[in-house]
Amino acid sequence: MPNPDLDTLNPQSPVRLDDRLVMTVGSLGFGLAIPWLTGLYGPWGPGDGVFWVGFVGFIALATAIWGGNRWLLFKQREHFDWFQRPLRKLLMLVVANVLYTAPITVLGLLAWYFVAGMPVDRSTLQIVTLTNVICVLFVTHGYETLFLIRERESDLIRVERSERLRAQAELGALKAQVDPHFLFNSLNTLGHLIQSEPVRGREFCDALAEVYRYVLDSRQRDLVPLAEELAFLRRYHRLLELRFGAAVPLELEVQADGWRIVPMALQTLLENAVKHNQASASEPLAVRLSLADATVTVSNDIRPRRTALPSAGVGLANLDERCRLLTGRALVVREADGRFEVIVPLQSA
Repeated sequence: MPNPDLDTLNPQSPVRLDDRLVMTVGSLGFGLAIPWLTGLYGPWGPGDGVFWVGFVGFIALATAIWGGNRWLLFKQREHFDWFQRPLRKLLMLVVANVLYTAPITVLGLLAWYFVAGMPVDRSTLQIVTLTNVICVLFVTHGYETLFLIRERESDLIRVERSERLRAQAELGALKAQVDPHFLFNSLNTLGHLIQSEPVRGREFCDALAEVYRYVLDSRQRDLVPLAEELAFLRRYHRLLELRFGAAVPLELEVQADGWRIVPMALQTLLENAVKHNQASASEPLAVRLSLADATVTVSNDIRPRRTALPSAGVGLANLDERCRLLTGRALVVREADGRFEVIVPLQSA
């Protein structure tokens, strides 16, 4: 099936230009000005019928010169490119304009002299022909400049759309990683509880179903209100309480109003803290969240586990990429004074 977004990225699509108004005004301007300035009307004035024949004829001649050169310009654009063969393009433009403009000007003026019954003024003939050629070259230059500007704009739009499509595809791939990652770690915990504490395992299973509902819903959104993410975090923390009891207290110092965040960002950081650090009822691992300068900081003490838990290898790298794509800012990860901190960027609602 055709993809409208991809179709707009086609580099061969022509740049469209609606120049009807410019062509009409320009043809009238040249058709009126050049005969007056060069004295082509001779002794004839507005009170003479011949004058009006010339009046209409000069405008028609200007229209023919403009339209013909415009057609030649558009045809050349189909076969010659400034960037591939600039000298050949320039030569073809000048030759085509001169070889078309000069003969049609001379023929038009000779016809006027015949109709007006005036002798051919070679000096005026040369001046008008040269003036027309110069004007045509000037107008052609204006057309080419406008085309280059439009092509530049079109290129920028194509690059922007291409980047957006790339980012959307990358974001979709990252989101696809989150669900299996979350489910993998949750099933590890559920398997442990079913084996050691079946009653808690049953309660954990019920709570996991409620939590996973949010996981599925968040797949449809790039950013979620911070209040929703915090509510989800509390529900996920309940899963941790079912397994570890009071070993992982959660301290929230966050005012959620007016902020949005990448879905499951806080849950990922809480999960990582538990996965990589030791925690027990006698030595609880406190995880603290605080809000400052359009960011949420998640911090905990560093207590490396003696044995590493299974990991899907997603975690912070995935979250960092999603933050870059959706907020334009990366995570800030740092260790200081025995504490591990991750600063998550927020976006105003």
